[in-house]
Amino acid sequence: MTGILAILLGLGDKLAAHVLLAAGAIALGIVVALPLAVWASRSPPVARIVLGFASLVQTIPALALLALFFPILLSLRAVFGQELPTLGFLPALLALALYALLPILRNAVTAREHMAPGVLEAADGVGMTAWQKLRLVEAPLAAPYVMAGIRTASVWTIGAATLSTTVGQPSLGDPIFAGLQTQNWALVLAGCIASAALALVADLLLGAIERGFAARRKTLVWGGAALALLGVAAAGWSQADFGENDDDTVVIGAKSFSEQYILARLIGQRLRDVGYDVAYREGLGSAVVHDAVATGAIDIAIDYTGTLWTNEMNRDGNPGRDVVYRTIKEWAEETNGIRVLGRLGFENAYALAMREDRARDLGVRSIADLVRVAPGLTIGADPEFFRRPEWFAVRDTYGLRFGRQRTFTPTFMYNALQSGEADVISAYTSDGRIAADRLVVLDDPQNAFPAYDALVLIAPDRADEERLLRALRPLIGAIDVEAMRKANLSVDRAENKLSPAEAADRLAGEIGF
Repeated sequence: MTGILAILLGLGDKLAAHVLLAAGAIALGIVVALPLAVWASRSPPVARIVLGFASLVQTIPALALLALFFPILLSLRAVFGQELPTLGFLPALLALALYALLPILRNAVTAREHMAPGVLEAADGVGMTAWQKLRLVEAPLAAPYVMAGIRTASVWTIGAATLSTTVGQPSLGDPIFAGLQTQNWALVLAGCIASAALALVADLLLGAIERGFAARRKTLVWGGAALALLGVAAAGWSQADFGENDDDTVVIGAKSFSEQYILARLIGQRLRDVGYDVAYREGLGSAVVHDAVATGAIDIAIDYTGTLWTNEMNRDGNPGRDVVYRTIKEWAEETNGIRVLGRLGFENAYALAMREDRARDLGVRSIADLVRVAPGLTIGADPEFFRRPEWFAVRDTYGLRFGRQRTFTPTFMYNALQSGEADVISAYTSDGRIAADRLVVLDDPQNAFPAYDALVLIAPDRADEERLLRALRPLIGAIDVEAMRKANLSVDRAENKLSPAEAADRLAGEIGF
């Protein structure tokens, strides 16, 4: 409990960011929903359309809705200019505001439909205008029902906002995602407790406002509203920079696995040593990272040659490690101005792996051997793998057809192999769990998987910043795969688990920094 309490006390900035995001999304949802509700209450066809649209949005998983706004905003940059943010607050705000629409709309429309006809007729009888009738009759009568919808929307939005981590927006999802990946359950529990507590507080305050409207008690209405606004203002105050210059703040992006968390902290330590402030955007998907660097949404990221070769350049074949690297370096600089500073010195390739005993019993040593037994086996992979060009290339090169495909988070993927839930997994060659779990990495005689050398990518705006480059150049070629495996294992699975920052400190010492 002491550990969880210490983590909770350290979540102030994440809590503030979460409050601002959720409050902004709910406010935007209200601003959009209430005029639509008034329009819909006067036109049955409009009611069917807007309620149908809001219901459709609710069928889209919140994570998918958040992710969809990244390419949408990216395409809009051509219209609104390069200053339009594609990561962080804006896509999260828009997605969550859409998510908040349905309960507010539905309750407002339902309240109007069930309003006593005699009351509305009396308003017409005394000669009220449409605006007067809305303001003096309909709004007061509908207010308790609308507030009930806002309460529901608020709880939903606060919960869904934890997923904004995936689009680079700090939130209470940060400790949850980081804890799930590193099996730090105290982090996961702390993030869940903080998010649930925030939802309960919001529901309590909005419930007071709802009861105030129902009982015509202005003190409850204004008191609840004042406390809610005070909480949002406090969050805004804690997040404000009051015009401070952000030129020395470097934003480092990381994908959602331990190696990326460790390397992000290692780079951050180097930059802090030369006077930079550092911010992290973690839990990003592979498809997001490259575009985020290209647009300057993040300043630095670690990516892999195989990922860029297949996913971004849409290349197939494997002309060799050095050719792939040189081609990527030239392409990145010519296409969008990204500077490929160099290779860190190790490869983290996709590979198919099995338990040693299972591979021995089946007589499998290579992917070619796997072909004959694959129809009776289950393959497990991270959520991206089965949609990546690398998988299509391996599947089609060897003619692999598995009996069943299952997806897991990277952490649980290895657990699934040990428990027998999967027979084969898409392992990562720099993962320390390969040796710790006595796994066999299957040979790839056809070289269907490309090389995956770890690269340092720098955004165009920072590409010629000599102070930053000087700080990072010593890392190039400095990390071998054994050192990276050891660091990864210390975070993923160890008797005395380390945080990514602690693992980065140890890795820095091992490579001489």
